[in-house]
Amino acid sequence: MMKATIVIPNLNGAGWLKDSIESIWAQTCQDFHLIVVDNGSTDESLEIARSYIDHPRYTLIENKTNTGFSYAVNQGIRMADTPYVVLFNNDAFAEPDWLEALIRTADQDQRIFGVSSLMIRHFQRELADDAGDYMTLLGFACKRGDGLRWERYSQPCRVFSACGGAALYRKSILDKIGLFDENFFAYYEDVDISWRANNFGYKNVYCPAAKCYHIAGATTGAVRYNPFKSIQSGRNSILLPYKNMPLVMLILNLPFLAAGYLLKVIMFRLKGFGGDYAKGFHEAWKAIPKLDKPPFRLVNLPNYFWVEGSMIAGLFRYIVYRVQRALKIT
Repeated sequence: MMKATIVIPNLNGAGWLKDSIESIWAQTCQDFHLIVVDNGSTDESLEIARSYIDHPRYTLIENKTNTGFSYAVNQGIRMADTPYVVLFNNDAFAEPDWLEALIRTADQDQRIFGVSSLMIRHFQRELADDAGDYMTLLGFACKRGDGLRWERYSQPCRVFSACGGAALYRKSILDKIGLFDENFFAYYEDVDISWRANNFGYKNVYCPAAKCYHIAGATTGAVRYNPFKSIQSGRNSILLPYKNMPLVMLILNLPFLAAGYLLKVIMFRLKGFGGDYAKGFHEAWKAIPKLDKPPFRLVNLPNYFWVEGSMIAGLFRYIVYRVQRALKIT
């Protein structure tokens, strides 16, 4: 049995898919199978994906339409028969020892669910794009280290969530807690599944030795904001805490969440996407009945407390981060 299955979802990635795949074939650890899931591409990237079809450790799945990130990666996960599944964005490029570092970290502890990479901005190589994700009491899911010097994040640590753009997941735990929630379509689905793992007492960790470079927003066209991302953010920011917080926790945190949503409404209006964000809110109420909300389990009470503490710490982390950005500290 191979050690890992790497899944790359692709949508119109002609400008970067080949380099992304080639960085995978160049890994020092070759104990993997690569699956590319094409989500109805209309550019030359589908032909690029097809050009590897004769490779013995390669599978291409061709969807006719854009099914969303969650559905696409779930297709790859369901095909995997390896201990680990690794997700990798089509606009990311891995250092040769990236996979080896991820596997080495996961092998250290059977309770590790997700291992997050050090994602570095492709066009600003001195700055981090993501060093693991965190949640705040305000309901904000944030990228740790975004826009700060990546050398600040040289130590491994536990994180709230592994960023799905370049992350390893333990397949046996996926089999227990379920796959990515397809109601999220795109954005926050990786935070959702990591939160679920936290609730069950598993861990997500950050591995600074697993380096890759990320263009960010290349597929959706949203480095920061656009209508699509604004709608997704509005909807999924409602679904995320509703699904993963037990009722009592949700009630206790409601004032903070309400404050966070108000701040987001103001921010998106100032950016010119207030209507799109509101549309996402509207879509959330239609999606809530479709969610598979895990039931409260008394045995998970210590894990709920850990999540709450992590969100409190995340709020202070976010405040410090905003001050750093305002002062242009990197």
